[in-house]
Amino acid sequence: MIRTANFVASVSRNAGGLFESVRRLVQSLALAQMHVRVFGLLDEFSEQDLRAWLPVYVAAFRPTWPASFGYSPRLVSEVLSFQPDVVHNHGLWLYPSIAAYKCHNKTGKPYLISPHGMLDPWALGNSRWKKSIARVLYEDRHLQNARCLRALCEAEARAMRACGLRNEIAVIPNGIDLPAETPPGLPPWNGRAEPGVKILLYLGRIHPKKGLAFLLEGWASLRKTAGNDASRWVLCIAGWDQAGYEASLKRLATKLGLAWNDARAERFESGASILFLGPQFDFAKEACFAHCDAFVLPSLSEGVPMVVLEAWARSKATLMTPPCNLPDGFTAGAAMKIEANAESVAKGLRELMEMKDTERCAMGAKGRTLVAERFTWPHISNQMSGLYQWMLGSGAKPLCMADF
Repeated sequence: MIRTANFVASVSRNAGGLFESVRRLVQSLALAQMHVRVFGLLDEFSEQDLRAWLPVYVAAFRPTWPASFGYSPRLVSEVLSFQPDVVHNHGLWLYPSIAAYKCHNKTGKPYLISPHGMLDPWALGNSRWKKSIARVLYEDRHLQNARCLRALCEAEARAMRACGLRNEIAVIPNGIDLPAETPPGLPPWNGRAEPGVKILLYLGRIHPKKGLAFLLEGWASLRKTAGNDASRWVLCIAGWDQAGYEASLKRLATKLGLAWNDARAERFESGASILFLGPQFDFAKEACFAHCDAFVLPSLSEGVPMVVLEAWARSKATLMTPPCNLPDGFTAGAAMKIEANAESVAKGLRELMEMKDTERCAMGAKGRTLVAERFTWPHISNQMSGLYQWMLGSGAKPLCMADF
């Protein structure tokens, strides 16, 4: 039985999409009779979220100063006592990168890195000087000595090559669970949006790289020109605020002449076309996906976004940008392509709103079919298991290996 140690910077919802993708990956591998453990860091949500990892054992430690770097002196020793055959590090730029390399130095065992989009051009340009220092101090050494790199898509694999990395690269996307046919609860916009309106949902981090400024600008342009088609829709923005960016979006909406409400506050403006919902998890998140009429992700940079897979799994028509790195969605007719600029967003929104309900449903059905065929967790965990075996010299080179 292969023993794998998985490093994560956070074991809670603070990890964003990595919380869902890494958690479900290791759980799927455990179901496939692999001995899997997770090693990470504690934060304010860890106590609430640790049970979600079961039956996988999670060893999580309080980081010491500076907490933002994720340094914990126990991390390496705890991993070594587990005696893993393979170490798998999820993410870059924090102390787990150093810990993974230290484990390799002490044992000679191979390690795999899943950067999760953190080597993409936009990501490298964000806080560039800090990442340049990190590369010199430890990250280049960590990357160059990995037995293999795991890319979520071909675009991410090419970004790795553009960084000068010559390691073997496996292309294995994130996975998704097809939702159970259970009645969802009421959505968070219930009683906050006018009865009978259609809902366009954004769900994710409230962060500049998600393209939300372009979304608001396109929304404003559309409201001025599309008449009744646009007035029948409300844009619901759900997610956790990062560095106060939600407040700047609200100011932008006001500047653009867009009326907005906040579902967490008493503020209520009749006829508002934008509703800020705040973070949505578990049943509330499921209700958002179940009751929306379409989903949008105008992102500037992604690995493979879990939220798009979640929307497709629930048969939702989707608007997204090419940097979401799911080109099969465009080919299959499961998504409409928009660019990260106001003009393109407005054009895409207009086309979406002019579609018949049956056409949007047909688009959503194609998304669910695509997920069922390519992105379910049993399929993904089988690819990962084959990759681990090859890394240990006990299996053939997997078909998922990039040939460039």
